[in-house]
Amino acid sequence: MEIHFSEKMDRFRLGVFNELAHMKEQMRRKGIDLIDLSIGSPDLPPPLFIRKELEVAIKIPTNYEYSITGITPFKEAISTYYKENHSVDIEPNEEILVLMGSQDGLVHLPMVLTNPGDIILVPDPGYTAYEAGIAMADAVAYPMPLKKENNYLPDLFEIPEDIARKAKMMILNYPGNPIPALATQDFFEEVIQFAKKHNIVVLHDFAYSELYYTEHKPISFMSIDGAKDVGVEFNSLSKSYNMAGCRVGFAVGNSRVLSGLNTLKSNLDYGVFLPIQQAGMKALLDNSNFSNELRSIYRGRRDTLVEGLQKIGWEVEIPDASMFVWAKVPSTYSSISFTFELIEKTGVVVTPGNAFGAQGEGYVRIALVKPEEILNKAIENISKSGMFM
Repeated sequence: MEIHFSEKMDRFRLGVFNELAHMKEQMRRKGIDLIDLSIGSPDLPPPLFIRKELEVAIKIPTNYEYSITGITPFKEAISTYYKENHSVDIEPNEEILVLMGSQDGLVHLPMVLTNPGDIILVPDPGYTAYEAGIAMADAVAYPMPLKKENNYLPDLFEIPEDIARKAKMMILNYPGNPIPALATQDFFEEVIQFAKKHNIVVLHDFAYSELYYTEHKPISFMSIDGAKDVGVEFNSLSKSYNMAGCRVGFAVGNSRVLSGLNTLKSNLDYGVFLPIQQAGMKALLDNSNFSNELRSIYRGRRDTLVEGLQKIGWEVEIPDASMFVWAKVPSTYSSISFTFELIEKTGVVVTPGNAFGAQGEGYVRIALVKPEEILNKAIENISKSGMFM
């Protein structure tokens, strides 16, 4: 019997990641210890108070029922979190949707809002899940280049008028992945005006909202006047509270958009495991110093890596937020050739920038997912490799 995949499967790009996975496996078979900085998965556990809450919650017999939708106390905690952290009023019952991680919503929303052939404006480079969601909807991605000279903010005036008229969605991500950039209030205000003019729904991915290293925290899109009229914001407990494997996140904002996503999801799953929602509630209402401590850890890793790489001749910018370093590779390399040579000569694994879009060529993404002593080892390996002589 021959198994044939649908034509739609051709749109899911795994080439670069498959090559990278194959290369890593080859190196491991040779007995080479790898320092894998390619995946943005937190290496730290959730704080003890979250784990204790889970321990209690899993012992309650009724917590094993279908949750269907988010429980009211968790939604109320999300609303309180937004009020206390971003001065935004979020109505728990109409303006919040609980998700199995923010990616759950990111990849499904295009199917709610677009028809085959409709245009979605996407950051380039941008998180790979955006492209997956667009492919699932049979929509068409129109890249918005993120350039250094524009502080990695898309220039909305460069979008042709005919494209803007046809576009149904715009995806933004600040602090960003793979580029750890921050948005400004002026930019978000410009986005809202653009969205209203062209009747475009804005999706803002805010998954790295708690990972910032300056005095000014990242701006929630929802904090800007008019944002609820045009869009929604997705957030996650994966990075903020090291709960990546728990798969819990949420979307807030425009009630009609969220109701559509809720309708779709009611046909796909039965909600987030109740103990995880209860632990998430504990996280969002936390008054401890955990978030500051987590930021301090990532700041230390960032400084160790950036300063170490700069000392050996790799000029990389120091990020103000997120859990990544976006690094330009030497001009003699492409993103792919540099990544593979780095693995072969140093055992250090990064992600080639072109995996995130055409504008990512010439860069690599480095994740701050190892302790400082391991990052120092990575720097030592790179220094000895001769790649920056």
